Amino acid sequence: MIPPKLHIGLTGGIGCGKTTVANLFAERGATLVDTDLIAHAMTAPHGPAMAAIAQTFGAGFIAADGSLDRAAMRALVFTDPAAKQRLEAILHPMIRAEAERQALAASGLYVIFVVPLLIESGAWRNRVGRILAVDCLETTQVARVMARNGLTEAQVRAIMANQVSRAERLAAADDVIDNDDGMHALLPQVETLHALYLTISATM
Repeated sequence: MIPPKLHIGLTGGIGCGKTTVANLFAERGATLVDTDLIAHAMTAPHGPAMAAIAQTFGAGFIAADGSLDRAAMRALVFTDPAAKQRLEAILHPMIRAEAERQALAASGLYVIFVVPLLIESGAWRNRVGRILAVDCLETTQVARVMARNGLTEAQVRAIMANQVSRAERLAAADDVIDNDDGMHALLPQVETLHALYLTISATM
């Protein structure tokens, strides 16, 4: 089996609908490699990153079941850039290695890496052939995340402030999907890009 050569990086701000869009591509034959899911597996009960996290941050960041205490870690890295860098130094190499393993094992028509912070990471930009940004209005982002996660508007905007701006994300993207108007508007955009990606794949 020859793994697909076309690698696409899918990204977008919080609440833009990355998972919905990624799943639509998967339904059309793409292989998804989701870095968030990989990170969760690494920090699950007794996951491969947990020993290093416990050694670096202490038992206070380990939940009773042996998984990462996400709320405690989120609170720490949100206010301490050095702690964020230490966590990333543990997780990012593991995530990259597992993402590469999954891509090499892929049997889909092309591979989509779902990477929320793709634009923020120079390494990811160089590892994909195209960047696909899922976009929506900032007011839409705020409303979706407030409804989904039960956060206040101030909390959502604080998360957004830690991500690249909408303008930066769009400037870095080769392809953009607008996700402001629901599934009826989403599907034709996915179909168009799926056809493009098949055409590119056929020439590689």
